[in-house]
Amino acid sequence: MSATSTAAAAPAEPVIFPWSPFCYAPFTVLWTANVVSSLGGWMYIAASGWLMTSLNADPFIVSMVQVATTLPLFLFALPAGALADILDRRKFLICVQIALTGVSAVFAVIISLGLVTPANLLLFTFLTGVGGALTAPAWQAIVSQLVPKPDLPPAVAANSVGFNVSRAVGPALGGVMITKLGIAAPFWLNTIGNLGMIGALLWWRPSHKETRHLPGERFGSAIHTGLRCARNNPPLRATLVRGVAILLFASAYWALLPLVARQQMGMGPGIYSLLLGAIGAGAVGGHLPCLGCGQSSGPIEWWRRGPSARPSPWCYSGSLATLPRLYQRASLPACVGSQLCQASTSQPCSRSRDGCALGGLQCT
Repeated sequence: MSATSTAAAAPAEPVIFPWSPFCYAPFTVLWTANVVSSLGGWMYIAASGWLMTSLNADPFIVSMVQVATTLPLFLFALPAGALADILDRRKFLICVQIALTGVSAVFAVIISLGLVTPANLLLFTFLTGVGGALTAPAWQAIVSQLVPKPDLPPAVAANSVGFNVSRAVGPALGGVMITKLGIAAPFWLNTIGNLGMIGALLWWRPSHKETRHLPGERFGSAIHTGLRCARNNPPLRATLVRGVAILLFASAYWALLPLVARQQMGMGPGIYSLLLGAIGAGAVGGHLPCLGCGQSSGPIEWWRRGPSARPSPWCYSGSLATLPRLYQRASLPACVGSQLCQASTSQPCSRSRDGCALGGLQCT
């Protein structure tokens, strides 16, 4: 048989388009609900930081809002990943979302009644962060149940873009809500967004149950499996190292951003929300190359090309402490640039349909 006939007999590889996951109704409905819920979550985060500057303008206390937001990820991401592998993910997500909606509603009432204090603001921000940390791994893991295997990489990338679009738009909407409707409005909208996510999960019915050929895994064993997966997966390990290298310093910038906008720039919640939105806009720009990219291209290749191929936000940030006027002009590009760098450190770990959920990443 000739080489020509052999090549003709070989099946053609399916063409994967960046938006192909949206051809499937379950993915579209859950993606939309998740984006709307994330919009409310970012309104909540923006409003929490601004509210704390009104209650207590001490830099340490203001920075604790960022700690209360992100500490749950550090504490609960691994256990949540293990639970996502052991429990029914849909039921788990529904239960956590119901609890999260209740917490958000109670805090919205507290703010509306004028009973908010720095202590209960940090407490409810932490509880909200716990809900987000518990749902992140399960949400990442159910993507493989929403689309066929060939469409999994663009689906994972679309999830990242959707999250960061809400990250860009949510704070801006939060600033508008604070200005027009008062400080309690973003917290109520966050509660409403959570209700939409619950409705979408109740509507969704998985087309097939995951078959388990082995006995159910124990909680401690699942965590150990996830750690072993990360240790023996070079791309994932490199992604984690890059993420720590950037976020360790960028988080300090984000934590004090409310004070920067209010005290050093002398601006209101609209400008603060714009700065937070710029962080999300930079992340969207960093994730766009992932849409439709293959395993050998995308943000990781972009990062490897060196400093000339990626922004250097620290050049902006390094000059801000001594040049207050430049600070006002450089804050926006610094926010965008920092997230372009962060986004370039991540890549979807989605080479197969099955895998273990590790802190929001799907290991294979």
